[in-house]
Amino acid sequence: MSGYKCKSVGIVGAGIQGVCAGLHIQKKGIPVTIFDKQEPGMMASYGNAGHFSPYAVLQLNRPDIIFDVPKMLLSSYGPLALKWNYIPKMLPWILKYFKSSTKKNMMHTAKYMHQILNLSLDAYDDMFKEIDTTNLVERKGIIYVWTNKNKKSRELEIKVREELGVKQKIISKEEILDLEPNLNPVFDAGAYYDYAYHARDPHGILKKLFELFVKKGGQFQKCEVKDIRQTSHNSSEIITPEKKYNFEKIVLACGAFSKYFTDKLGENIPLDTERGYHVHFESMEHLISRPVIFLDRGFGMTPMNQGLRAVGTVELGGLKNPISKKRIEYIVKCAKELLPQLKEHKDEWLGFRPTLPDFLPVIGPSSKFKNIIYSFGHQHLGWTLGAITGKIVSGIISGENTNLDLQPYSSKRFN
Repeated sequence: MSGYKCKSVGIVGAGIQGVCAGLHIQKKGIPVTIFDKQEPGMMASYGNAGHFSPYAVLQLNRPDIIFDVPKMLLSSYGPLALKWNYIPKMLPWILKYFKSSTKKNMMHTAKYMHQILNLSLDAYDDMFKEIDTTNLVERKGIIYVWTNKNKKSRELEIKVREELGVKQKIISKEEILDLEPNLNPVFDAGAYYDYAYHARDPHGILKKLFELFVKKGGQFQKCEVKDIRQTSHNSSEIITPEKKYNFEKIVLACGAFSKYFTDKLGENIPLDTERGYHVHFESMEHLISRPVIFLDRGFGMTPMNQGLRAVGTVELGGLKNPISKKRIEYIVKCAKELLPQLKEHKDEWLGFRPTLPDFLPVIGPSSKFKNIIYSFGHQHLGWTLGAITGKIVSGIISGENTNLDLQPYSSKRFN
């Protein structure tokens, strides 16, 4: 590949994955155009928890969790919910998920999440040197709290992170209250990742990165993409209702909406959607200094410029179902359990997390069309993995060698 230089790239999706990929590809001197039917960063990149979580190696494909799934689904006060009208469509995904939830698969996912998570903060630090992140990024760590009710699960998580060399500080109830004195002590212990960051405004960060992309000559087309095609060995096209745009390569980075395109390309990738919610408690962000996640409840709170953002729950229900009031009530109830001093909430939001049954993202060329590069399926970690995935994608496009093992992220694993 030496001496090879890609002539042009079109990116479908202007969320954190698309914008980070755009910036990294630009660094190689390649012209880039990003396409999205909305303004940049208006989907999951807008409403997420804002955590940069390099420690989050363990995902939900775990043998200790699958036994709890039926119980969680039947409880209205639980971290997992299902839109029953979506079950027929979701069934193949659910069966693959159960199949993936063995100790061996859990460790495979953890190992290859760790490979990229371990590089995630350095990749952002490089990007943040080029924008002003004043009042946008805070480096105060992230706290997880839990009760002794699921002690075996917590012990498993601690052990796996230890084995992989993930830095973690296990702290007592008293140490948690020293860090966050306003919390209601309904927990027994926790973990403190003092090196983690959080966003005061995820959308504000994305806007700055997008402005940098445009300043460096990047193009943006605000329009709906109807189709993508590889037309010959070195050319591809992005088709919108108005016209066709030609590029040498295309990056597909539209999160939960990527399946529409992979299905059209004849690749049967089992991508589906975890629906996540948020609310804000205005002028309440001073109550905590850093994000706090309550593991038993599957929910967390982050101090942001818009107020205290409470986020969480996993709802399986696809892209078309309406917002669920029960899920909003659940988040509000959880927030007030940890901070009883909270008053009325505002700004109810629903976003879509693109998730695969093995909880690894898809990064790399389509198994059928080498000019179409995939970058989606990062589930809860799309925000954390934006910069490092963008860097990996730019290397793939330039034909560079890497010392990372990228095989586990390939779409070929589903064939």
